[in-house]
Amino acid sequence: MIQRRAFIASLAASAAAGLLAPRVFAAPLAKMAGAELRGPIDAVALKTTPGASDFRSGKLQAMIDNAARTNMPLFLPPGTYNISNLTLPDNTRMTGVPGASRLVYSGDGHLMNADRAKRIELSGLVLDGGNRWLADYAGGLLQFTGVDEVLIDNCEISGSRKHALQLERCGGRIERSRISGAAEAGIYSVQSTGLTVASNRVEDCGNGGILIHRWDKAEDGSTVTNNRIARIRANGGGTGQNGNGINVFRADGVTVSGNQVTDCAFTAIRANSASNVQISNNQCLRSGETAIYCEFEFVGAAINNNLVDGAANGISVTNFDRGGRLASVTGNVIRNLSLTAPYAQDGGFGIGISAEADTLVADNVIENAPLWGMRLGWGQYLRNVVATGNIIRHAGIGCVVSVADGAGSAVIAGNLFQEMQQAAIMGFRWDKPASGDLIKGSTQFPQLTIENNRSA
Repeated sequence: MIQRRAFIASLAASAAAGLLAPRVFAAPLAKMAGAELRGPIDAVALKTTPGASDFRSGKLQAMIDNAARTNMPLFLPPGTYNISNLTLPDNTRMTGVPGASRLVYSGDGHLMNADRAKRIELSGLVLDGGNRWLADYAGGLLQFTGVDEVLIDNCEISGSRKHALQLERCGGRIERSRISGAAEAGIYSVQSTGLTVASNRVEDCGNGGILIHRWDKAEDGSTVTNNRIARIRANGGGTGQNGNGINVFRADGVTVSGNQVTDCAFTAIRANSASNVQISNNQCLRSGETAIYCEFEFVGAAINNNLVDGAANGISVTNFDRGGRLASVTGNVIRNLSLTAPYAQDGGFGIGISAEADTLVADNVIENAPLWGMRLGWGQYLRNVVATGNIIRHAGIGCVVSVADGAGSAVIAGNLFQEMQQAAIMGFRWDKPASGDLIKGSTQFPQLTIENNRSA
């Protein structure tokens, strides 16, 4: 015990002596191994002053170039920066304080442009076009051409006299941003290379919300998911070229899912000549024309589990005369349709679901279709359409099927019709009735199989 206490006492004495002894520090390293630990370049620290014109300060473009060369992000503190004609080199990373770092277009050309770059990143910025004139060469307030990855996150883009954001031959992600007040479209992308457009708000645009286009029909692979799109006008007129919340044109393999699209002058989601498109789990409210449209030269479309409330027509899968075919329309809820639309067309409006060729229409619920609940075929353009397990409640006619010369086969089975004003199932030659109610089947039209339907 005595030896143990003596040992502990000696340790305490040694520790006390160490605390009182002078300390010796290692010499600093001449160089750090690997990358240096540095923060972003601060625009204010380098005398780019908020409120001053870039033409007067002459700093911002040089800072962008220097930050890209040195692989550094450029940070813009809160304030308003009046700028024009910025060129973003490869490897630009520009960040700000969301809602507070404002880049306001001062006119004389464009706001930002990038051409043939691997990566451009913008985050936390307000980009305001001020509704000022844009040069003829500028398709949008922000324009990107041939950029492998355009990464735009948590930004606000507003007040463009053309498109807010135009991308040509670009990939990347546009997400969590608010885009509003564009005279043309909020986002116009052509020849995408797997672009992702997700969780944005696109509002109050003059001719379109989100446009995924190609110059020639080909694989595109873009995804448009979980966006909120509202109040899209059709200032450019036409019969569907403008006024669409989401428009896919000639772009194959595009997924449109989980979006909320409201108050569009024409269509909430329109796919024109777009094969292998998937349109699912979207909410489409108060569309001026057809809520969901697949038309013209498409082969392959899956339209499922969407909700449509308020439109002239609900879902149309048409234009077999131009090669449009091969689709499934399943599990959708469609209600409160209207006879009124922006223009007149053969057959009219107020139709729940239209389909023409090689299409399954199954397990949908349609309520308040003032003209027809379902329209199968149009004139001679009917081939291999199956309508089964659908519920149609309160319609002018529950199901209209073409029996015109040259029309092909259809199966209408296991559907439930309630509160029909005229009939549950009727044959039509173009827009003229050609039969009575076929709810119990008929041998008059051998190309039709009508069975196990119920009228309540």
